[in-house]
This record gives sequence, structure tokens and C-alpha cells, in this order.
Amino acid sequence: MSKEPITEEFFINKLAAAKVHFERALDCKHTEFDDLYPYMIEHPQFFWYKRYVAWSELLTIVNLCQELDFNWESQFSGHQVEYVNERVMSAKVLDYWFEKNDSKEHAQR
Repeated sequence: MSKEPITEEFFINKLAAAKVHFERALDCKHTEFDDLYPYMIEHPQFFWYKRYVAWSELLTIVNLCQELDFNWESQFSGHQVEYVNERVMSAKVLDYWFEKNDSKEHAQR
């Protein structure tokens, strides 16, 4: 495994991956988390925990981008930037992360 230089592009790629992970968790789709904890699927709180883990990952990478003055906001819509800046995974985030839940983009993720 070669070491990739720590650049803005590296962080933005990690941020994009974390965003997809969070969005898949929102949609209750398969993520790496399912492979790590397959027994959790049997428990109703699993999906909440899975979303919390993905949200925490996203916020951690955003925080690093902010500290390094990397332009993370361009990866998100305006209202998503607001949600990330508020840092709380509220019902508003869960319900309105996608502009339109019936959009093609949303359905293909």
C-alpha cells in the first residue's frame, strides 16, 4: 500500500465518500457498517446507530477540512451546509437532507 499525500484533493475525496456513506445510511441501504456488525440488523435501534456513526464520520472529516481551510462546502447543497454547520443530526436532517426524496439522484444511490 502506497502512502497518498495529504492534500486538499485527498480530503475532498474522503469527504465525498463519507457523504455517500451517510446518504446510504439515511436510505437504510447497505454500507460497510453492515459488514462489521451483521448481528445488529436484528435490532430496531440498528438503523439509528448506523446513521449516527455515518453522521459522526461526516462531521469529523468536515471539521478537519475546516481546520485546514479546505473548501468542503462545494460538496453540499446550501441547506446541507446549514445542517452540517448545526452539527446535530435532527429530524430535519433525516427528513430533508435530500431536496426531493423522489428525485432520480436519490433513487440511484
